[in-house]
Amino acid sequence: MIRRIALALGLTLALTGTVTGQPAPSAPFTVTETGAGYSSLAEAVAAIGDGQGTIRIAPGRYRQCAVQEAGQITFTAATPGTVTFDGVMCEEKAALVLRGRSARVEGLIFTNMRVPDGNGAGIRIEQGDLAVSETMFVDGQCGILSANDPNSRITIDRSTFSGLGRHPDGNGAHALYIGDYGSLSVTNSRFERGTGGHYLKSRAARIEVLDSSFDDSQGRETNYHIDLPNGASGRIAGNTFVQGTGKENYSTLIAVSAEEQEHSVANLVIENNTASLVPDFRWTTAFVGNWSGETARLGANRLAQGIRPHETH
Repeated sequence: MIRRIALALGLTLALTGTVTGQPAPSAPFTVTETGAGYSSLAEAVAAIGDGQGTIRIAPGRYRQCAVQEAGQITFTAATPGTVTFDGVMCEEKAALVLRGRSARVEGLIFTNMRVPDGNGAGIRIEQGDLAVSETMFVDGQCGILSANDPNSRITIDRSTFSGLGRHPDGNGAHALYIGDYGSLSVTNSRFERGTGGHYLKSRAARIEVLDSSFDDSQGRETNYHIDLPNGASGRIAGNTFVQGTGKENYSTLIAVSAEEQEHSVANLVIENNTASLVPDFRWTTAFVGNWSGETARLGANRLAQGIRPHETH
């Protein structure tokens, strides 16, 4: 677990160093299957259409966005951590608005994603499967925001969500917010420096959060680390949590069924996690808060003094 979190930390440092990257070349978007180059991401997406293809993106900073209406598209950096999408969003939603059959996003950076309603995102996934890896979402409102698609799945690996939430005008959402999807898997990833809302909120029927870190030591006006407002089955294991002092809600780190009970939590396993408090933390807090009326399966978790294992409501 330590090695995997170190990889996520390394990704954070590497990507942070490239956010001020060089201007983009004149035809930086290449559809690898045809070799054709395009000056805009939207043109490359249109060239794939309802087919299947990969868009390889040259190093640079891009003030562009694109909407995928169909097909299966991979958006990948020629070199991970050298491609930044900065502050431009389509449909007042996201830099990438995805409603094709499926999408993959690899090695990109999204920064300064903001819209007036507070839901600006690096990625808005509206239907279909989504796989994200080695990608960073930094200093905006949302990293990834989804609509509802109970028949599809979202997987996130080796990615970082940093400086996200209500910001800077009081509007905003959560670092990662997944609606009623079939499943969400987050592995080897890092959440940090939240500016409001939850770090991870998911209404998916099935959840997997493994070998990731949630560092709230520099958070401000934050809420839960993980919020499963409608319940879920699955596993939360091998993660590290640090509870900070700049919170809006100090009550719990992981919230289960705090809004309503749609998915049973009888097969939700929370085990082998480590949770600590920053040195000047002085409030009462629980590791798991459960509103479901069912019993989630809590295994062995390493909790600092001052963190209660669980609390039912």
